[in-house]
Amino acid sequence: MKANKFFRRAALFSVALLMTASMASISKGQETPPAPAAPRSVTIPKPVEKTLRNGLRVIVVENANMPLVTSALMIKSGGEVDPANLSGLADMTADLLTKGTKTRTAPEIAQQVEALGGELNSGASWDSSIVTVNVMSSKIGQVLPILADVVRNPTFKDEEIERLRQQNLDNLEQAMHNPGSVASYVTARVVFGDEAYGHPLSGTPEATRAIKREDIVALHGKYYRPDNAILVFAGDIKAADAFKLAERLFGDWAKPAGALPATEMKSAENMSGGPRVVVVDMPQAGQAAVVVARRGLMRTDPEYFRGIVANSVLGGGYSARLNQEIRIKRGLSYGASSSLSARRNIGPFIASTQTKNESGAEVASLLMSELTRLASEPIADTELTPRKAVLTGNFGRNLETTGGLATQVANLALYGLSLDEINNYIKNVQAVSAGDVQRFAGSRIDQKGANLIIVGNSKLFIEDLRKQFPNVEVISIDDLDLNSASLRKNVSGKK
Repeated sequence: MKANKFFRRAALFSVALLMTASMASISKGQETPPAPAAPRSVTIPKPVEKTLRNGLRVIVVENANMPLVTSALMIKSGGEVDPANLSGLADMTADLLTKGTKTRTAPEIAQQVEALGGELNSGASWDSSIVTVNVMSSKIGQVLPILADVVRNPTFKDEEIERLRQQNLDNLEQAMHNPGSVASYVTARVVFGDEAYGHPLSGTPEATRAIKREDIVALHGKYYRPDNAILVFAGDIKAADAFKLAERLFGDWAKPAGALPATEMKSAENMSGGPRVVVVDMPQAGQAAVVVARRGLMRTDPEYFRGIVANSVLGGGYSARLNQEIRIKRGLSYGASSSLSARRNIGPFIASTQTKNESGAEVASLLMSELTRLASEPIADTELTPRKAVLTGNFGRNLETTGGLATQVANLALYGLSLDEINNYIKNVQAVSAGDVQRFAGSRIDQKGANLIIVGNSKLFIEDLRKQFPNVEVISIDDLDLNSASLRKNVSGKK
């Protein structure tokens, strides 16, 4: 009996040792994850395209791997065409497309699309407005007439406008109590001033209240035209069949006699004023939103791929530098990140996070110092390779759906880029060297040209901030005006 107990104890002890060793091995493995595998090439079927007599460009990407089709009608105008005093007009117009046509009410549109097992969405971004439909390939011929109808024949009924207006005002009311949202709005004004990208895409409360039905009708009539549109099909559909559908449903879409209105946007070189340090005092804020921002690059910039790799190293994910330094090492935030928004014209580069109010100045300094470090210190391959893998992995996942594929193709067409770039994306990312990243960081996103925006309870960080940045502008949340580059309801107010 004693012998049996001894052997049982010995066995349990051995199991415990094995488990301890195993856990140690797992822990060690987590600390040093394996290197990413070699990137796989992407081969997307060559898009086939045709331009209708009215100027509508039709692009088809055949992919029979899934019995689905996504069709997207993209208008090559978005928030950048909003009138100066009517920010949010393009976004509101796009949202209203699916809320009723000359022959279908909003409920009828929703019910008919749902009955076909489809999904219909519309919305605007900075450079475009888009309506998309996803459906089984056998139903595309039945659902596409609905897409054509909402694009060409929206009625913009007063009751739908008022319902959307109230929803937008409610959303803006909530956003203006959120330091992160306020910081985002302020950042756009600081970086772009009164230019097209300076206003909130979704509008301001004042502009939202001011928009009239005739403004919506006018924008639709001016920009929703076949020679300013791209129609994309992606999925299980033959090009010949897609072209027939396009001709039948859009071939008689009349092209206006007048030329498309030109959109005037100043380049970065024509914008006056140096970097600003702006603090929006929000005493009730539980945290401070901290943003470092400056102008970045256009989508057609030759340095685009250097830029997105540099951004991936800096703040493009959990293991990127900003999150490592601010969250993981110091515990000052739940997360820190950066983005490089490449648009038709020069878009913004933004590094941002939220932290407790007391550490607002410290985190601002950390964001700035990481920009400097990216430009001044060599980048090891052990860091660069995983950051490239994040980009190529995300890209590959986006192409796994017909919706993702259609969006990629539509965006390339929007910016006048070769549609072959889809198959060259991974190669272009891999071609970026550590030196390329360092040079891009030093010349295009260095801290010398960067603005600093903090929204929070300023009394808890303002003195420390002024030790680093003596020219701080302080604006009370009650005096904030998002409709002007001055950001002040009273321009002559005290700083």
